[in-house]
Amino acid sequence: MPFTNEQITEMEVLLHYNIDNTLEGIKVHKTARPEVIEATRRLYQKGMLTLEDGGYLTDLGHETAEHAQALLTLLAPPQIA
Repeated sequence: MPFTNEQITEMEVLLHYNIDNTLEGIKVHKTARPEVIEATRRLYQKGMLTLEDGGYLTDLGHETAEHAQALLTLLAPPQIA
């Protein structure tokens, strides 16, 4: 089953978080793209974020963000030395 556009946008939101610093959150402003605002709201409803407009990652959100970043790294084109 392929990723939906909604899931891809949710992963993009999660990739904005610094998983090495749990004290660092994000704020998605009203001027953000509507699909980003909705993705952030969905992540909050799924229990991954502390606020509808971002905030901090919950434990589940942190784990999910780690997986999203790992997937991005694994799918990145190989580096040619």
